[in-house]
Amino acid sequence: MTNPQDDQDPQAPDHTPDTPPPGCPAHAARLYGPEFRRHPAETYQRIRRDGGQVAPVLLEGDIDAWFVLGYRETRHVLSDTDTFGRDPRRWNGWDDVPPDWPLMPWVAYSPMMTFTEGDEHRRRSTAASEALATVDPFVLRGHCERFADQLIDKFTPNGRADLVYDYIYSVPALATALSEDEAGLGALAQGLTVSFLSGEEAIAGQQRVAAYVAELVKAKREAPGPDLTSQFVLNTPELTEEQQTADVMVLMAAALPLTSYWIGNTLRLMLTDERFAMTLSGNRRSIGEAMNEVLWADSPLQNLIGRYATRDTNLGGRRIRAGDLVVLGLAAANADPLLWPDTPVGHAGNHSHVAFSGGEYGCPVGGPETARVIAETAIEVLLDRVPDLTLAVEPEELSWVDSFWYRCLDSLPVTFSPTPVTAG
Repeated sequence: MTNPQDDQDPQAPDHTPDTPPPGCPAHAARLYGPEFRRHPAETYQRIRRDGGQVAPVLLEGDIDAWFVLGYRETRHVLSDTDTFGRDPRRWNGWDDVPPDWPLMPWVAYSPMMTFTEGDEHRRRSTAASEALATVDPFVLRGHCERFADQLIDKFTPNGRADLVYDYIYSVPALATALSEDEAGLGALAQGLTVSFLSGEEAIAGQQRVAAYVAELVKAKREAPGPDLTSQFVLNTPELTEEQQTADVMVLMAAALPLTSYWIGNTLRLMLTDERFAMTLSGNRRSIGEAMNEVLWADSPLQNLIGRYATRDTNLGGRRIRAGDLVVLGLAAANADPLLWPDTPVGHAGNHSHVAFSGGEYGCPVGGPETARVIAETAIEVLLDRVPDLTLAVEPEELSWVDSFWYRCLDSLPVTFSPTPVTAG
């Protein structure tokens, strides 16, 4: 990526001769490290203040990228697929990327639908949407309630639990019925989580997921069942087994972590924010409305890599060169002060966030609704079964997973009144 000083927006903040101009490594903010992991919102505010709505940043390993923080600019990139393509082979920064780069698993080119463009992408995205359309929301809610009760039964006698590992990760994996292999789905959810971490284990995590999905797709091609994977395989007879495996991985990567972390972020706010807890008590707003606030204020999916400029262009007053990497700051866009000039009192009923991305490469049709049904049901069942949940540590003791992509806790310990499970 190139960042010449003369490309700066004339309306950008002034910089004295003693202050490095935006675009040089000494000035660009780093979207990694302990401070970013703990306080990403503050990092986004600082980047916006110093660099504007589109700013130079450094990714893990000090890799250059453009970071889009403005809501309007984000919407523009999502909709302009002619200028901002999805094929990572266009990136002009590959020479600086080490082979063990932690972000490599979901950035390096592969036969996934997310890296296709034009008619091919539309065909494969439509197939994914059609597979999701086979999911009956009422049946899904019933599956989710059953699995949620089974998971809760395992920890209610103890009076304590870690909701991340005992509940949050497992409910979406089981409820979506991507396969009938419950034990394997648990390992899959764990592998997906690891693949999005900013550490050396990310590549190995994705490789485990790929191996699991490859075996799953092979089995469903030979003997389809009622699960979502089978529906996708049946809808895409023109795809090779490798392409089907890649696209099922996309569905899983989009569905499981985001849904789990949506549940987790909602429960965290319920346990640590008195105002938010009241919205879940039924006194003011429904759980669904409270969950919508989470998508605006504490979005599980924070950042996306990415888009690659197909030609020289301007974005947010910045000169973007052909081949430059553009990172979409979804959480930053949702908090754009130009969108919310006052305090964000307008969340209720407002679904124009970009928490699920958007445009041709957003979640497949039906994906957000499937995630909502699972997350809402999981929270409802938990609050009904365990109404006196209490955080077992001080809020400041909670720690976050080290991920560029997602905002989620690595542990959520709680206590409550033990309840014996009765047979029946």
